[in-house]
Amino acid sequence: MISLARECLLFELASGESIPFSAEMISIEVMGDTTSNFDPEVIHHAAASVFHYFKHDQARQTVTVAEFAEALEKVLRTLGFKAQQVDEESGELPAAGADLRRLARESGDARELVFFPRLRKELRSQLQASPRRVRFRGLRGCVKHLAGARRWSPRCESLQEQIIRYLRGCLATEAHEAECILMVE
Repeated sequence: MISLARECLLFELASGESIPFSAEMISIEVMGDTTSNFDPEVIHHAAASVFHYFKHDQARQTVTVAEFAEALEKVLRTLGFKAQQVDEESGELPAAGADLRRLARESGDARELVFFPRLRKELRSQLQASPRRVRFRGLRGCVKHLAGARRWSPRCESLQEQIIRYLRGCLATEAHEAECILMVE
């Protein structure tokens, strides 16, 4: 196995491939065609800061491109820029999403009795905007909360499958079914 250079991080792509980048290399990649929107010096320093955060503060050797982009977006917003990630495949802004963990917490002690109707309501509210993608994130934390589990168990696995089946069923009954993609993370 080849050793990773001290000043590099492995960036995991959506395809599963990992590519080593240094702070300098990643700032060049990030700037790409955004140089007309941002000062290149700002992008360079922001990307270097995010790189340092993952490499030294978090002591990580690998980071997903999505994690890095999200952290960089937060830094740029803090600096007063209006930065949003663009989906590489479609060239569009990402779909708005709902946090399943929040929905689970807000369900209180009734848990699943309240959760599933609220989930359907959230799906309908997202579909009102006629999006190409409907996104729900935080599935694992949501399932553990609803199941009252600290560790993943067969009950969690079953509940996770039930939530996904429920979302698919709800989407199939809505008029927008053929026009959008369901993403559950």
